Amino acid sequence: MVIAYVDRANISVALALPEFKKAFQLTDSQRGALNSAFFWSYAFLQIPAGYLVDRYGVKWPYAISFVMWSLCSAMTAFTSTITQIVGLRVLLGIGEAIVTPASMRWIRFNIPESQRGLAVGIYMAGTKYGPGIGMPAAAFLSKDYGWQNMFLILGMGCMVWLIPWIFMVRNDDQALAQVAAAKVTGATLPFADVFKTPLIYGVIVGTFCYNYFVFFSMTWLPAYLIEQRGMTAQQMGIISFASFAGMGTVAILAGLVADRMIARGANAVKVRKGFTIGGLAVASTELIGAMSSDTNIAMIFAVISLAGLGLATANYWALTQTLIPGGALSGRIAGVQNFASNFSGIVAPLLTGWLKQTTGTYEAPMAFIFFLLLLGIASYVFLVREKYVPQVVTA
Repeated sequence: MVIAYVDRANISVALALPEFKKAFQLTDSQRGALNSAFFWSYAFLQIPAGYLVDRYGVKWPYAISFVMWSLCSAMTAFTSTITQIVGLRVLLGIGEAIVTPASMRWIRFNIPESQRGLAVGIYMAGTKYGPGIGMPAAAFLSKDYGWQNMFLILGMGCMVWLIPWIFMVRNDDQALAQVAAAKVTGATLPFADVFKTPLIYGVIVGTFCYNYFVFFSMTWLPAYLIEQRGMTAQQMGIISFASFAGMGTVAILAGLVADRMIARGANAVKVRKGFTIGGLAVASTELIGAMSSDTNIAMIFAVISLAGLGLATANYWALTQTLIPGGALSGRIAGVQNFASNFSGIVAPLLTGWLKQTTGTYEAPMAFIFFLLLLGIASYVFLVREKYVPQVVTA
């Protein structure tokens, strides 16, 4: 997951570089489109990718996809037009579409509920450490070797991980799924029934709101720090690392604490839901920094808001697995949730680019993030409730 996010975050650094913008004569709206292009395919392939891993397992579909996305990232070095970059970003999205449905399926069948918060926290921390590592690495490589070599080095260098992947990952999730299905004694949950209660729609809305802020930060934070706050690319890399690494670390700790509370007898739904709402609430402090004229205050709240959102990171994913029964559907349910997550990846870069170009500042984009975080809290409070859990059907 770290590697996947390195390969999807490198474009945001390039789009903040004057030489890259000049080479392609980019407007703010065009920068938004380039940041969004990855998600055009990635978001809409989440459910098909979930079906793929439910049908064929995790290991080999993931390995093939890994090769595809690494090559697409590396080939960006040889582009000369906006159309070529957009095409490669769309292909990158196709390659990476399998990442979350496959990983959530593996966790579902290999990690018990009492440890799942920590497992999901460690896994989802990769979505934060990836940009945290990738942004400063991309800034460093671009400065010393040029943006073309940055894409080539990161894309091809990351592919080395495929070697330990092939030798270390067990190909056992299908067998474990069959064992789990046998224990259900004929009780099943039809996929269509998942959409007959308000719960899944609360999950979808809450997931969109959470990730809108994440994907704004992943795609426009470098440009915001350089253009609005006057930072150098190296200073931007430090703040980006602190924000995303802080979020990843908090995600792991929050998952661990939630697991221990549940192990001691606390209600799993209430615990995970509480952490999720708390994370969205802390994240809403981003508006304080955005509206401040003091750069130091802005930077403090940039780190606090993203790190605080880590309280929700592991728990909002684990909460869905706790509430929705039907292990055989785990890949598809993860696909639904990750579609909601990455649909925000389409909207956030485009809308931010349009708002920034229209208003001339980042204040309007930041205010909209604040509104969405409050909407996310409301979704988890009123819709994601135990009384709306879909019921299994006994054969």
